[in-house]
Amino acid sequence: MHFARYLERLATTLPRGATVYVFSPDGIVYTVSRNSIRRLDPTRRAEDCVDMLRFIDTGQYTRYLIGSASTSDDNPANATFKLGFVHPHSAFTPHAHGAEHFVLSMGYASCGLYDHDQEAVAHVRLIPGSLLHIPAMMPHSFNNRANAPLPLVIANTGMGIDHEDYAITAAMAEERARRGDEAAERLVAALRKLEAEMASERVHADVSLRERLAGFLRRLAGVLEGGA
Repeated sequence: MHFARYLERLATTLPRGATVYVFSPDGIVYTVSRNSIRRLDPTRRAEDCVDMLRFIDTGQYTRYLIGSASTSDDNPANATFKLGFVHPHSAFTPHAHGAEHFVLSMGYASCGLYDHDQEAVAHVRLIPGSLLHIPAMMPHSFNNRANAPLPLVIANTGMGIDHEDYAITAAMAEERARRGDEAAERLVAALRKLEAEMASERVHADVSLRERLAGFLRRLAGVLEGGA
């Protein structure tokens, strides 16, 4: 798929509130949300510097995703940031987090995102270098479409993996619903629908011929860059 067409397809597929950050090989970051594509290139385009902060030196730029420039022991952001790996051709059990997440995918992944507005599942294919923002309580499942391990970088606010609301599965939501939690009842229906569609939707099954060729070229580039 042509890169511009890939961005356009993301902009029409993503549910409201979700955002994909695409890191292109030429150093440009594209932020894509529902019906919106924005190019971030602050070192070369003055218009992209407007909402950026100085990053240590003049001429370097940064944007905080979680926390702020004033984050410190006296002003904590309560955020976590971690590295993960997903087995080839496998997926996480569909779940929802009690806090927002940012997931950087460095391989050929896909994600099922439950669109609360449409009451439907948005099936999103991700290419290497895509950063996905998942709002709190949006049911989703992350897939590795390739036959190699999928490295991820994950940042989230407010809770670690031992927290009871870190990853709420359908079974957990059903137990809460039995205890009278009305919000959990709605979550059960969304997660069960997500489970069914993730198992049958071909978007999550494999990499395309074009992606396999691109993967080979990426690996070749890695060999060349490693010898620079």
